[in-house]
Amino acid sequence: MRVWSRSEQKYIEEQEYNKELLDFLYHTVPGRAMLKTVTNPMVSEINAWKERLPSSVGKIKPFVEQYHIDLSECERKNFRSFDDFFTRKRPYHTEAEDDELIAVADARLIARPVSDGLILRVKNSSYTLRELVGCEFDMTRYEGGTCLIYRLAMEDYHRYVYLDEGRVGKQVSIPGQLHTIRPVSVQCKAYSSNHRICTRLHTMRYGDVLQIEVGALMVGKIQNHPAKRFVRLQEKGYFRHGGSTILQFFEPGVIALDEDIRTQSMRGTECLVHIGETIGRRQSVENYHPNYKKNNYW
Repeated sequence: MRVWSRSEQKYIEEQEYNKELLDFLYHTVPGRAMLKTVTNPMVSEINAWKERLPSSVGKIKPFVEQYHIDLSECERKNFRSFDDFFTRKRPYHTEAEDDELIAVADARLIARPVSDGLILRVKNSSYTLRELVGCEFDMTRYEGGTCLIYRLAMEDYHRYVYLDEGRVGKQVSIPGQLHTIRPVSVQCKAYSSNHRICTRLHTMRYGDVLQIEVGALMVGKIQNHPAKRFVRLQEKGYFRHGGSTILQFFEPGVIALDEDIRTQSMRGTECLVHIGETIGRRQSVENYHPNYKKNNYW
């Protein structure tokens, strides 16, 4: 799969984890017959349990070597299981200015507009915002806004952080299946059929941001830390074993993305980003929200 490397300023081809198996499951008749079983959350829970066993340690070294994973910043180098390695921790830092928007995960990032009628088009799928969050949130404020989509691959660091200072609003967990979030599953509309956790974040610099963590095939759990208030770069949570996705919705006029992310997103190409990396900047929240201070989001 081709992605844009911001650090190298070029396109690179990435390896896809278990590509042959996913092609079988989603592109063949026998595979599709197995999908209902494979995408059942219980199957992912069983797999996650296996990855927590000490016997899974032997998988770590070959995996690190195959995907050239840098462990130099990790808090620990010795892991008790593959899941322990998968949920590894490291310090977070950023060189971004206060008015600059940061990436909240190590991922492949693409930005999509929220069009009239609250439609979000991703790759070859279209979603209504109602499909993504049910009736739990008022999504009309995001019409004409921007959705950032962070797709985490199997080899990525699977912890994620808050984008700004603020407080946690309404949070809802929506049950569902666990399809892969790679393009091979496009017909399954994974963002609206998979398990997901939706949280309204009342932020200081970006107004009300809706964040959705989406589970994926073989993700044992979406683990968010309990919090009422937060600061930028504070860890929000992590995914257990498997790939996964984070969606962030911004209201119109709140953010301006960096030129390379805008350009690549228009081409349908994801950009490699890392936690704390600058991906854009704030526009005037106060101008868009005349009652921002009056609402006392703080």
